[in-house]
Amino acid sequence: MAFLSDTLSRVKPSPTIAVTTKANELKAAGKDVIGLGAGEPDFDTPQNIKDAAKAAIDAGKTKYTAVDGIPELKKAICAKFARENGLTYAPNQITVGTGGKQTLYNAFMATCNPGDEVIIPAPYWVSYPDMVLLAGGTPVAVECGIESNFKLLPAQLEAAITPKTKWFIFNSPSNPTGAGYTRAELKALTDVLMRHPHVWIMSDDMYEHLVFDDFEFCTPAQVEPGLYDRTLTCNGVSKSYAMTGWRIGYAAGPVALIKAMGTIQSQSTSNPSSISQYAALEGLTGPQEFLAQNKILFQRRRDLVVGMLNDAKGVTCPKPEGAFYVYPDISGCIGKTSAAGTKITNDEVFATALLEETGVAVVFGAAFGLSPNFRVSYATSDDVLKEACTRIQTFCAALA
Repeated sequence: MAFLSDTLSRVKPSPTIAVTTKANELKAAGKDVIGLGAGEPDFDTPQNIKDAAKAAIDAGKTKYTAVDGIPELKKAICAKFARENGLTYAPNQITVGTGGKQTLYNAFMATCNPGDEVIIPAPYWVSYPDMVLLAGGTPVAVECGIESNFKLLPAQLEAAITPKTKWFIFNSPSNPTGAGYTRAELKALTDVLMRHPHVWIMSDDMYEHLVFDDFEFCTPAQVEPGLYDRTLTCNGVSKSYAMTGWRIGYAAGPVALIKAMGTIQSQSTSNPSSISQYAALEGLTGPQEFLAQNKILFQRRRDLVVGMLNDAKGVTCPKPEGAFYVYPDISGCIGKTSAAGTKITNDEVFATALLEETGVAVVFGAAFGLSPNFRVSYATSDDVLKEACTRIQTFCAALA
């Protein structure tokens, strides 16, 4: 339509949301569908957090708050960074937004000018490139294949940096692969960044608490203190605290950047929900034991899914270090024909045929910038995962 902004031509709707919506529509129509597209835990928000929200309502804490977060929550976030990451921030270095996505979006809107480049390792979370485009910047994807366990190598980062580079986005553990960078791997990347003082670092740490085996989480400003003054460390309560619908994300960084992000937020959404903020406050300051319990649950699910997918014909599924995703390679399926007669020419066709013929909804790899793959979210029950993976095995076995 003629009156729509030209900006819309640069972006597309979220493919992960589209897959979940399609799966829900098919379910509503009576189809037997298993949705493995949603990136959210399947269990409920902890009771103490829900109780804190109810108490906030009863106490009348239902008014506007400061644009970028209540003081109590900012103080709790500072304590979290000190306790868990060894990073010291003051409250005026903290911003709270309506979900982790808004904090990232605010940062791009506050800093990107036409021609500014943002380095994004691929596969990437689907929203990164589009947020950069909306802000007027230029996303620069760097492919990180299965041969490096989907991790960016220092030489790749060095080669991608130009005088126009504004940001480098770092996400560990990763959505969509679950790949986590060891301290040594991250230090090798920060060594490169230390040689390029014009490049800022955006670290998306949303899956910090979902790491498995003996993997130890670390974040760039923690590994290389020399990057502290040009790093935006982003996190939130959505994944670890099972609070996706509450929409609270936060970030810490230099005062000038945080203030600029607040200006953007003041003219868009204004403050996040007051009730959600008090719930997040309880999440960060209340009992934390459930985090370890949930990690054990997710690790068991990871092992189940990785094992079953690696038994599927033509599929190779690396074992990730964290998050709740796997990103299997389907090179062995490309060029073959499904039982219903569909020629599998790419991963999008694979995912469509899988949904139509077996009722299993996954997200195709091209949406994340690396093919031929698909993403599975294993944030659902063991029984559902077993059934879904059995259907995937059957589908792949029938390819000829």
